[in-house]
Amino acid sequence: MTLLQSFFDPVLAPFSYGFAQRAVLAASVMAVVAGLLSCWLILVGWSLLGDAVSHAVLPGVVLAYITGVPFAVGAMLAALVAVGLVGSVKERTTLREDTSIGIIFTTFFALGLVLLSVTPTGSHLQEILFGNLLGITQTALWQILAIGAVAFVVLVANARTFTLWAFDAEHSRTMGFNTKAIRWALLACLACVVVASAQAVGVILVVAMLITPGATAYLWTRRFRRMLFIAPLVAWVSCVTGIVLSFNWDVSTGGTIVLVQSAIFTLTYLFAPREGLIYSLLARSFSRNAATASNKRRSASPGLSSSKPTIG
Repeated sequence: MTLLQSFFDPVLAPFSYGFAQRAVLAASVMAVVAGLLSCWLILVGWSLLGDAVSHAVLPGVVLAYITGVPFAVGAMLAALVAVGLVGSVKERTTLREDTSIGIIFTTFFALGLVLLSVTPTGSHLQEILFGNLLGITQTALWQILAIGAVAFVVLVANARTFTLWAFDAEHSRTMGFNTKAIRWALLACLACVVVASAQAVGVILVVAMLITPGATAYLWTRRFRRMLFIAPLVAWVSCVTGIVLSFNWDVSTGGTIVLVQSAIFTLTYLFAPREGLIYSLLARSFSRNAATASNKRRSASPGLSSSKPTIG
């Protein structure tokens, strides 16, 4: 009993506090939505677009702090404007999309740094950069719940459409789907998830929430439907584990969550049945041993000889 208590007490202790309960609720919403979205981002090849959008929200956050409006409003406006500019540059020029992303989002981030340098530093601005999940306020929690709910409904309602477009955009166009609308809907969901996640893990670490769960699920299965279940589960387990560990060790919550995700990805990279490094080595070794044993049995038994009998 004492051994069980020594194990469960540190695990359950954080959940007796209101701030930890708010953190778990916010993290759960963020994990499910970000985990779902990460599957499509991996499939489309938009992994680093999440990083770009997360940096682009900085000027919106600083302007919201200056004007006194909710951070989520400023961040969402900045994200949507930046995404819109990227789409406009891509459609009206022959530049590749990664080029327009590099120009526009670095410009937005630089603008945010300039605004931050001339604005009296507030603790809230530091939290947006580095995250403070255990210190999340009731207002921020409601913002995360509302934004996450919108993104979740859009993703679930259009899951089949997004999947078809992600696998083959040309085929979805020939079937009559409005591929531009699909693309913009997915980008809008990305902006929503970035804004929600930034308030929890910070602008700097939000990219991990949008890449690692989907990448982990991709290494586990070839079926996209299974990815849509595995990725949110990985994200949720990482968030809850990170909250418990950061509470007991008194370290950064956002950073701990990302490190737990990275640990799960590392184990997946080594042992996953689809592309796990050690699993593949063991499977090849087993196949070679089985083939060698089969050849030995065949050569030892005349009845199993592969040579054809001669006539005469």
